[in-house]
Amino acid sequence: MLITLLFMLSACKPTRFLEDDEIMLSKVSLTSKSKQEKAGDYRLYVRQEANARWFSLFKVPLGIYCISGRDKNKKTNRFIQRLGEAPVVYDHEQTVSSAKSLQSALQGKGYLQAKVDVDTASKNRKLDVSYTMHPGIRWYVSNLEYSIEDSLIASEIRRASDKTLLYKGMPLDVGQLSSERERVIRHLHDCGFYELNKDFVSFIADTLPGENNVRLTFVFRRPPGVRSNTVYQPYTINSVNIYEDVDGNDADCDTINSNNINIIYKGRHKMTGKVYDNHVAIREGKLYSEQDMQDTYSSLNSLPAVNYSSIHFVPDTQDSVPKLDANIFVKSNAHYSISAEADGTNTNGDLGAAVTATFTNRNLFKGAEAFTLKLRGAYEAITGLEGYSSQDYMEYSVESSLRLPTFKFPFLPRSLNRNLKAVSEISLMYNSQDRPEFHRRVLTGRWAYQWSHHNMPNWQHNLDVLSLNYVFLPWISETFEKEYLEGENPRYSILRNSYENLFIMKSSYGFVYNSLRNIGQNGINQTNGYQIRFNAEIAGNILFAASKIFRLKKDESDQYNIFNIAYSQYAKFDFDYAKSFLIDENNSLALHAAFGIAIPYGNSKIIPYEKRYFAGGANNIRGWSVRELGPGNYSTTDGKVNFINQTGNMNLLLSLEYRTRLFWKFNGAAFIDAGNIWNLHSYENIPGGQFKFGKFYKQIAASYGLGLRFNLDYFIVRFDAGMKAINPAIESGSGHWPIAHPKLSRDFTLHFAVGLPF
Repeated sequence: MLITLLFMLSACKPTRFLEDDEIMLSKVSLTSKSKQEKAGDYRLYVRQEANARWFSLFKVPLGIYCISGRDKNKKTNRFIQRLGEAPVVYDHEQTVSSAKSLQSALQGKGYLQAKVDVDTASKNRKLDVSYTMHPGIRWYVSNLEYSIEDSLIASEIRRASDKTLLYKGMPLDVGQLSSERERVIRHLHDCGFYELNKDFVSFIADTLPGENNVRLTFVFRRPPGVRSNTVYQPYTINSVNIYEDVDGNDADCDTINSNNINIIYKGRHKMTGKVYDNHVAIREGKLYSEQDMQDTYSSLNSLPAVNYSSIHFVPDTQDSVPKLDANIFVKSNAHYSISAEADGTNTNGDLGAAVTATFTNRNLFKGAEAFTLKLRGAYEAITGLEGYSSQDYMEYSVESSLRLPTFKFPFLPRSLNRNLKAVSEISLMYNSQDRPEFHRRVLTGRWAYQWSHHNMPNWQHNLDVLSLNYVFLPWISETFEKEYLEGENPRYSILRNSYENLFIMKSSYGFVYNSLRNIGQNGINQTNGYQIRFNAEIAGNILFAASKIFRLKKDESDQYNIFNIAYSQYAKFDFDYAKSFLIDENNSLALHAAFGIAIPYGNSKIIPYEKRYFAGGANNIRGWSVRELGPGNYSTTDGKVNFINQTGNMNLLLSLEYRTRLFWKFNGAAFIDAGNIWNLHSYENIPGGQFKFGKFYKQIAASYGLGLRFNLDYFIVRFDAGMKAINPAIESGSGHWPIAHPKLSRDFTLHFAVGLPF
């Protein structure tokens, strides 16, 4: 039905919206006669495209436009036309311009004799345009020479020659030459040559006898009009001046000097000199460096106490050695802030409310330390419970954190902070929950670091030196305990573990690598970038060693206890990979793969419930609801979902998603998901849930579906409709292959989420 509707919208008659002398551009194709040059890489040089197609197939936006009438005075017509897309009127000049741009692009790649043919075919006031690229012979650099008018510049360029992009045998590629020009100027800027710019670098290419060879000369000389005597001299930083909430013309300012940094302020200065010492890479006596300037910008603007900063260099050429005064203007953020918010809650029809108040101090000890205190209270009236004395849910929590803008760790050299963009964090949280079934108390603490190196901004590192999670249940209702926690019913075996007291002391390290430094609002969507995530977590080793050293006694479950609680001991590893392939400005293909494993050992026989994996849901295998799938081919005997037992300590997930722009702020997607979860050990009450090499591939679940995304710029609202394709819970028959025997009531799942799935 959906496909039929798409075809109907695509089959409208848009020519009725054209003027008498206009013709509609129906289709644009681009082909290349060379296997080395893919037509898709040159699509951006086509100046005029036909109407957009959903999933590269259906002209639905044009079809929506066609639903409207021609009378634009009617509000209904104007509204529908804004939702859709008007027919593209063919422009001959744009076609000629596109052919020239394609030819220039090919010539820039070294195909000096490239040609582009344009063919058109018209029928019923619709025109198809075909561009055919004939790259021809590619030219290569057989001789490479340098012409540099200054010996000091020549020496610096030779010093960095190991990073050059030029070499004999390279294609005559204008893009590569431009990148080399930028690399050279950037290197010279970092060596103090403040006055240089890309106009100093040019290239001369001369054809040589032979079929396709050129002599390439790298030329470095001052451009016309540049007569400065210091243009080829490196600049030294003469002084570093920090202006705190003042400009350079303000009178009655005070000045203090901290480690050769002048801090100019009125009244009280906002931050200590140590903060600037750690976050300002520009230093008195050093050569001017563009990288130091960028690092200073990045470091200062990351401080919670700083609203924004700007840097101005003032040349002083009176001395024999040219110098620069670095004036850094810092605008402070508000010192304090208090916020409050109230939310209504609805949990399976049970209504309630929550209130949160937050206090923030962005400069606690004048070192740009951010202190946050958050108080939260919640109430919910619970209905439908029988056999419980109370019908209300009460919760309150207190959470505090202190974030330091440096890498605070014993014995680390002070200079390390200048090379890192780092945050040290200490946090503490207490949460109290009183439900009719039980009372729960949660205490957590964390000592952690996040950092990236100025020279490697694509890498983000996270280290939890120590993280504590203490869960204590002082009271459990007799009704709840009798129904779920007592007895030998295997259905509730894992549930019983979930309602035991818990103590976890863990450490972890993780990193995120983005191939693109700035990937924008949509993440790696609409790019050719990729992202890698890794995290390793270990828990209980320190406590286990202490238990051995101090010869603590084990309890009746053969476990060591701390505060009368058996602490958890395990190792957990997670790997995640996401890649996007850009097809054109409206379409992209995204790939996602994830693997995780958690192994209990020593003092634990099972992974804590909150550390286990689950399958299904909006960010997983979307043919199932959350925790509806797995582990393996396990299924409940009564056909109901078992949220407790349907978890595992091994996870495998693969997803492929085609993303397309629809209209206005709406985007669409078609997706395929595959994967499952497993247990590493066999449990009598979870048959089929253990991972086995010879069997796991038969237990891979698969789903497919369509998605709608509403891009609100700051976040994305997402609806995904998934259908089961392969159901491992049913080992044979039509139920195992729902893709061949679809049934909406059995196989359909609708998800609502915020943000992209990966």
